[in-house]
Amino acid sequence: MAESNGQVNNWLLITKPQHPILPPAPDMGTPGVTMDVDHDMLHQPGSGAEDLPQIHGDVQQDHQQVDRAVMAESGATVVSSAEAEASRKNIADFLNRHFAYDLLPESGKVVALDVALPVKQAFHALYEQGIPGAPLWDSSSQQFVGMLTASDFISILQRLGSHGASVFSEEELEMHTIEEWKKEKQALFPSASHSLVYVGPDDTLSHVANELMRLDVAQLPVLHYPPHSHIPELLHLACLSGILRCLCRHFRHVPSSVPLFSQPIGTLRIGNWVSGIAEPGSRPLQVLRRDESLSRALALLLEARVSALPVVDENGVFQDVYARGDITALARDSTYTRPQLNDLTVSQALQIGAAQDWTGPGPLSGNRYHMCIRSDSLRYVIERLALPGVRRLICIEAGSRQVEGIITLRDVFQFLL
Repeated sequence: MAESNGQVNNWLLITKPQHPILPPAPDMGTPGVTMDVDHDMLHQPGSGAEDLPQIHGDVQQDHQQVDRAVMAESGATVVSSAEAEASRKNIADFLNRHFAYDLLPESGKVVALDVALPVKQAFHALYEQGIPGAPLWDSSSQQFVGMLTASDFISILQRLGSHGASVFSEEELEMHTIEEWKKEKQALFPSASHSLVYVGPDDTLSHVANELMRLDVAQLPVLHYPPHSHIPELLHLACLSGILRCLCRHFRHVPSSVPLFSQPIGTLRIGNWVSGIAEPGSRPLQVLRRDESLSRALALLLEARVSALPVVDENGVFQDVYARGDITALARDSTYTRPQLNDLTVSQALQIGAAQDWTGPGPLSGNRYHMCIRSDSLRYVIERLALPGVRRLICIEAGSRQVEGIITLRDVFQFLL
């Protein structure tokens, strides 16, 4: 935690010989209270949004016709290729002039996990802290040795599902440490790199963004090595949303420098879209039904290499989002150790998370998802994604609430860079 004098205190979660502290009893009211939607984001009927060409299912529409309709709805003017190129150049110049140190908040905390901590307690900690992952600290070497993320928990669940829950007893799962899991992971994925990748405070934001994109990770530790010391200090966890916040703060005062930001997202070919809207040859967006099995949801998340999937009802109407981070909710009551896990549906998994929510920093606090429509500007999307905790926007058709696409932080940086 950064103090007023600039000193940074590092927090480590370590194994303690005591029972975990239980959270306050959850409010067992309406299950959907933690899934609020920003209804003011949606254009009201009669605004013209429902007049956009609909291209759901197998109905094909000419993309130029769609672009013209979206542009007319947004009221924006088309930017030239030169203006678009100038926008990207100004963004690149900004990222090359600023550094990872600029991402450090005036106050905050950074969480690390000791490799001696049991895996179950580690994921419990991730859930309670509301974070997608944490660096791993090895006390013996006095070094950070890797990251633990929700993807690790998914891999553990898949192992349990393939071998049967009886492979590990409850006691074994309680004592299975992060260090033991790291060794198993290296054996399971020998070709993957398991060394820690980090950035320094003097690295440019351009370098940080490119590393996050290259490694396809949500966070990178910002480590500082003091003079004459081999023990690193964990200053921050850099992420794309933090870089986007820096961009927004700068270009909010000089909007003329980025005319590309005024363009509606429906004309920019940014993000992942359903069949019929997606570009020819691209992979269409996958969606989940509420009654589909959790095991299929986890397999799709890994197969599609995405952080979340929209959840729809039988009519394709948007209901919720199931993200990789949601899986850590199962660690709270050992749901993942039960043989019935294979029978758990996406809807039931979401209800487990909602029932366990309480007022605190967990991932279920506040709005679970944020939405937009095709006529919203890129600036609007970027400003929403720059908000803390927002990693994606679900694009829906305003009249029917059917899912049309999803735009993530990674999509924005792929488009801008």
